[in-house]
Amino acid sequence: MNIERNDELQWRAAKHAALSDPARLRIVDLLTVGELAPSEISDSLTMRSNLVTHHLNVLESVGMLTRHRSEADKRRSYVRLTEHALEGLVPGAVGSARRVLFVCTANSARSQLAVALWNRVSSIPAASAGTHPAEQIASGAIATAARHSLTLPGVRPQALPDVLAAGDFVVTVCDNAHEELGLREGAHWSIPDPVRIGTDAAFDAVLDDLQHRIDDLAPRLVAS
Repeated sequence: MNIERNDELQWRAAKHAALSDPARLRIVDLLTVGELAPSEISDSLTMRSNLVTHHLNVLESVGMLTRHRSEADKRRSYVRLTEHALEGLVPGAVGSARRVLFVCTANSARSQLAVALWNRVSSIPAASAGTHPAEQIASGAIATAARHSLTLPGVRPQALPDVLAAGDFVVTVCDNAHEELGLREGAHWSIPDPVRIGTDAAFDAVLDDLQHRIDDLAPRLVAS
């Protein structure tokens, strides 16, 4: 782990530690709406002023808030969240990729649908492959794509060795592929095979699962 990455993790950890106290978390909630004087925070939370001062000092120490004097009553001060106060409170970047490669066993459903969903939300190219590719894309995947106005890649199932390239961020979307490959980098999503059940509901459930996972991954992966 490089020094810059370690510093970022320390900075994020400090913020999370500061917000581990319910009172400080509530103060931050209040300050997302606008500035408040410490006395107003005290009144709002029914909290002693010395405790408010303590909590504000902790939040200020990790760079989450600033203070300024009132233009009216110069004895009065206000606190506000800094511009980057809430940065680092969600999972950070996971890495960079030249391309995202979705892999399942047959490359006939899950990985094909994943590419279609990915192309909707990211400019990073995507492709798919299978450890044991089928002859054709599953009819259920084609029908699901049609129901949800998705454009499938238009490529018949392909074998992983024929597709995998340097710089690919590999996402296995089935347990069989993940355990066969034994990959330690990239990501693994344990998604059941909808082809085995074959119903619209099974395919829609898989599509929903893929959508949530892709929406989480896409903003955390940068192009290389």
